[in-house]
Amino acid sequence: MTLAEVLRSIAPADQKAAAAARDRWDSIAKPLGSLGALEDAVIRIAAMTGTPDVDISRRAVVVMCADNGVVAQGVTQTGQEVTAIVAENMSAGDTSVCVMARHAGVEVVPVDIGCATPLKGDRILQKNIRRGTADLTQGPAMTREEAERAVLTGVEVARDLCAKGVKLLATGEMGIGNTTTSSAVACVFLNKEPVVMTGRGAGLSSEGLRRKIRAIETGIALNQPDPSDPLDVVSKVGGLDLAGLAGVFLGGALCHVPVLVDGFISSVAALIAARLCPTCTDYMLGSHASDEPASKLVLAELGLEPFLYAGMRLGEGTGAVAVTPLLDMGLAVYREMTTFEATDIEAYQPLT
Repeated sequence: MTLAEVLRSIAPADQKAAAAARDRWDSIAKPLGSLGALEDAVIRIAAMTGTPDVDISRRAVVVMCADNGVVAQGVTQTGQEVTAIVAENMSAGDTSVCVMARHAGVEVVPVDIGCATPLKGDRILQKNIRRGTADLTQGPAMTREEAERAVLTGVEVARDLCAKGVKLLATGEMGIGNTTTSSAVACVFLNKEPVVMTGRGAGLSSEGLRRKIRAIETGIALNQPDPSDPLDVVSKVGGLDLAGLAGVFLGGALCHVPVLVDGFISSVAALIAARLCPTCTDYMLGSHASDEPASKLVLAELGLEPFLYAGMRLGEGTGAVAVTPLLDMGLAVYREMTTFEATDIEAYQPLT
C-alpha cells in the first residue's frame, strides 16, 4: 500500500462496541466507574477492535532502533555506538524492556530502521532505510522519500504482527540522540520554543542541555520545517525511529488493533501519525508520562491520559510494557466478576 492508501483506509473506532462494553461494566456488582482509567481503556479497546469481547492476550512491543547525526553536536552523554550495543542486547533478551516484557507476557520486536552500524541478532528485523540520519544542524536529517519509506516500514511491521495474531501493540525505541529530534519535532508541531520543550534526556549536564537547545534552535531555523506537512517535519528535524513508530501507530489503526504509546519519544511519533491521519488517535492508549518537560504537553495534544506518573525516562517501550499487567487486571474484572442481577443487589444508578 502507498502512504496515501494507508491514510484513506483508516476508519474511526466502533462506538457501538464501546457502548456494549460500557453496559457490561455498568452491570458488574461494584460502584459505577470505580476502576477509572481501567474501565475507560477496556471500553476504548472494544471500540478499536469492534467487539466488547476484548482480547489482548497476545501482545508485542515494537522497538525502532536508529541513529541520529545530531549527536555530533554534543547533545548526548554517550556515543552513537551505544545504539548498536543496546539493540543487539535486545535481540539477546538482555535489556530493561526484555526483562519487563518476560514478566508481562509481551514479545519484544527490535527493528533496525536506521542504525549507523549493521546489527547482528536473530530477533532483529532488518529494515534499515539508511545508516543513521544526517546532522540536522547542517541540513535536513533525511530526504522526504526516506521519511515516507520509514513510515511505511512501520506500517508493514505492525500489519505483519497483527496478521500473526497480535492483539495489542506497544511502541518503543532505541537511538542515542532521539530526545533531541523528538523535542525538535514537538517544538514545530506545538509552536513552542526549544527551551520549553527540551530536557536532559539520559542524564545531560547543564552545559550539555544548553548545547542540545542550541542544536534544536539551529536545526529549526536552518531547515524551516512546515508544521502543516508532517513528512516535511520528520524528514528535516526528526529521526528514522520516529518515522517508523508513526507507521506502527498507523498500521495498528489500519488493523483495528490498539497501540500503546510509551514515553516522550513514542508520543512524538504518535503526534506525527495523528498529523498524518487524525482518526488514528482512536487507536492509541497512553501508558505513562515521561520526565521530559514536553511529555505532558504532547499527550494533551493527543488527548491521551497516562496510566502512570512514575518518573520513568528509560525508553525502549518500558512504560508501555509496564501498564500491560494493569490492563490484564482490569480485563479480569470485566470478564469474570459477577453482576448486580446475579447477586440480587440493586444496581447503582448514575449520579445526576
